[in-house]
Amino acid sequence: MKISEQLREKIEEKIATGQLPPGSALDEVSLAAEYGVSRTPAREAMIQLAAQGLIDIRPRKGAVVASIGPTRLIEMFELMAELEAMCGRLAARRMTEAQREALVKAHEDCEAARAAQDSDAYFYCNELFHAAIYEGSHNTFLNEQAQQLHRRLRPYRRLQLRVRDRMMLSHKEHSEIVQAIAHGDAEAAAAALREHLLIQGERFSDLLASLAHLQSMSI
Repeated sequence: MKISEQLREKIEEKIATGQLPPGSALDEVSLAAEYGVSRTPAREAMIQLAAQGLIDIRPRKGAVVASIGPTRLIEMFELMAELEAMCGRLAARRMTEAQREALVKAHEDCEAARAAQDSDAYFYCNELFHAAIYEGSHNTFLNEQAQQLHRRLRPYRRLQLRVRDRMMLSHKEHSEIVQAIAHGDAEAAAAALREHLLIQGERFSDLLASLAHLQSMSI
C-alpha cells in the first residue's frame, strides 16, 4: 500500500471516530509533519479524501473535514443498499466461475478474520468480498458508482464492524449472499445484499453510539 493510501486511511479513521470533527482544518504541511512523511503523499492523501467527499478543499482557504449528519449518512447507506442489491442481482446471473471462486475465497478470508476477532483484517477481506460482487455484475457503470459510494462510506463501514457481534452477523449475511449467487437466484441475492447494507433502527443507533463513544474518548 502506498504511503499516501496509508495516510488517507489514518485520516479516514480520525474522521469516522470524531477525532477530526466536521469543520476541522487540514493542510499538507501539518499532516506531513505529524506523520513523518513528505508533502507529496500528504497532498495525494488529501486529494483522495476530497474525491471521497470526506473533506472539502476550498481554493486559497485550505481544506476542512466535510459535515455528514445522521440523516445524510442513513440516506447514503440506503442508496448503497440499492446499488449493491442491483450488483448482486446481476452477479447471480452473470458471474464467471473464476469470479465466484474469488467471492468464496474472500468469504473464507472473512471467516478467518472473524474467528481471530480482527475487525481491521475483516474490513479488508470484506472490501474484497463486495468488490467481487461489483465486478461480477459485468456492468461497468454500476461498478464505478458502487465503488464511488463505497469509498465515501468507507470509514463508517469500517467503524460499524467494531460494534459488538457485527462481524459474526456480517459473516452470516455473507453466507446467504454467496449461496444465492452460487444458485443463480438473482432476487434472493438482491434481497440479501439490501438487508446486509441497510443500517436502520438498532444498527444505526449502535453505529451512532460507537461514534459518540469514540469521540468522547478522544477529547
